[in-house]
Amino acid sequence: MNNKKPTKHPFKKAHQPTRKEPVATGKHAGKKPRTPRKPIATTSPVKAEATPLSMINAEDNLNNGVAPTKADVADSTERIQKVLARGGLASRREIERWIAEERIKLNGNVAKLGDRLVPGDLVYINGRPVMWEKYAVQPTRVLVYHKPVGEVVSRKDPQSRPLVFSRLPKLLVGRWISVGRLDINTSGLLLLTNNGELANRLMHPSSIIDREYAVRVLGEVSDEVLAQLKKGVELEDGLAQFNDVRLYGGEGANKWYHVTVCEGRNRLVRRLWEAVNVTVSRLMRVRYGPVFLPKGLKTQDSYEMTIKELDLLLDYVGLPKQKHTAHLERR
Repeated sequence: MNNKKPTKHPFKKAHQPTRKEPVATGKHAGKKPRTPRKPIATTSPVKAEATPLSMINAEDNLNNGVAPTKADVADSTERIQKVLARGGLASRREIERWIAEERIKLNGNVAKLGDRLVPGDLVYINGRPVMWEKYAVQPTRVLVYHKPVGEVVSRKDPQSRPLVFSRLPKLLVGRWISVGRLDINTSGLLLLTNNGELANRLMHPSSIIDREYAVRVLGEVSDEVLAQLKKGVELEDGLAQFNDVRLYGGEGANKWYHVTVCEGRNRLVRRLWEAVNVTVSRLMRVRYGPVFLPKGLKTQDSYEMTIKELDLLLDYVGLPKQKHTAHLERR
């Protein structure tokens, strides 16, 4: 894996098309999707939770011989799913599913949603102990990976096909979580992070974050078909649409379009084109929310966000900026 600095930052694009305001469909109809305020630039990120004020107050009280109140202790704890997600064990939604399936135990009892962790608590997932306390200071990292066609976004594959996760730098704590997926025949931008809460915010349907794809299709596409794709097409799993479709040129029978969607349904872009009898010969994701695929980033290479870029991304999804540690400042 090459982590060299690309010639263009992922959050800056030389020829960004003008977009109409994307329109959300389904249960999110009427909501305004998130669109990039500013393209985010990237180099390396940071994550270290700031010490809650209540915890600081409790420590001060102890130093002064005053016992902390129940409110001090409660405010200094965190929900179990949030802590485990931060450690990169899975996204918060996935951990909440594990809790519902009674796969997590806290101090010998089945964990419940809303349980809060305090120092000394024992956590087990599928019977295995989890050293959760180290996740309290785990710095957030975000990678921009250029996925090639033929790689699978999975940790294991029964067919022994190449895996995206085998190309990533090793983490001492936690694991990489992919922000959405790209099928084996789709290339381009794939975001990965060790912060489950950040991954959850970027993927959750309520966030309505738009994704942009470059699509090469075979043959001419009429204005009527393009209008239908923007109006909406009924698929087997419900109505879907492109929020924007723009011709980007092409030669001969092949034409390039850039399309945006605000959903992460499986193979949505391909299925929309197929529904209007248009053949997709190549599909590449070039943007996810405010993050662009950097110009000059080769396939199978990744780029790690800088502190500044990470702070912009955290702010974009409504999470607090990170406490900058010396380790991250040097990266």
